[in-house]
Amino acid sequence: MKDREKILRYFTATGEEAKDMAIRLLDLADAVDRGRPFAVGPFMSPFAAQVGQTIAAHAGTITAKSFGGYHEAERIKVAFVDGGYEGPVDFGIKLLSVKWDGRYRLIGHRDVLGSLMGLGIDRAVLGDILMQENGCQILCDADMAQWIIDNFHKVAMVTVTVEEVPMEELHPPEKTAKEVRATVASLRLDAVGAAGFGLSRTKMVQLVDDQRTEVNWQMAKSASQAVKPGDVISVRGRGRIEIKEITGKSRKGRIGVLIERYR
Repeated sequence: MKDREKILRYFTATGEEAKDMAIRLLDLADAVDRGRPFAVGPFMSPFAAQVGQTIAAHAGTITAKSFGGYHEAERIKVAFVDGGYEGPVDFGIKLLSVKWDGRYRLIGHRDVLGSLMGLGIDRAVLGDILMQENGCQILCDADMAQWIIDNFHKVAMVTVTVEEVPMEELHPPEKTAKEVRATVASLRLDAVGAAGFGLSRTKMVQLVDDQRTEVNWQMAKSASQAVKPGDVISVRGRGRIEIKEITGKSRKGRIGVLIERYR
């Protein structure tokens, strides 16, 4: 498609993960450019929506839509749609309900995901896993739903039952945030991240170096990376923070920031 190499060079400079995502989405856009009414990709991080919009803007004749089963889903699918197509777009998402004995209350998101991956499932066919009391809900690719029902029987040695349920029964997580107001020496990732997560700056640097930190769903480049209002910083195992606004500057030159922290 038009400007394919230019788009690919841009996202290659952003990082290997962004490059791989761009390649997959460019192939989908090419399919629509060649005559398909729409084409839908696998589950990806929310950064895919930005990549999709960039590709659609260069193409001119297609639009990009994204959906993950509910508003603000952590994992989404991107669809490219021909400009002349006015029909529905099937994102191919189904909802599974997983139940287990209520005595095993310590089962968490990591246990469920680990058990699914242990079956050899590609992460790209799995959307969000929404934890509930005595179970969870799993958004997945429609083509994999029955296979998961037939083969997913245990989580951390605990027997589970799985069934497909209507999308209307989906229970999105409640978005609860803790407001954090802080002053930082600069708008560097390590400084703002340390303030938002309540960590020492040294610990925050280590989390970046260990590749456990993402900025806007892309792996952080370095602890000195500049961040700004609107950026989302995620740390594996600690949740995420969003920089809401700059609140001012102190007489000593420190920068006030308003941050929301999500678990």
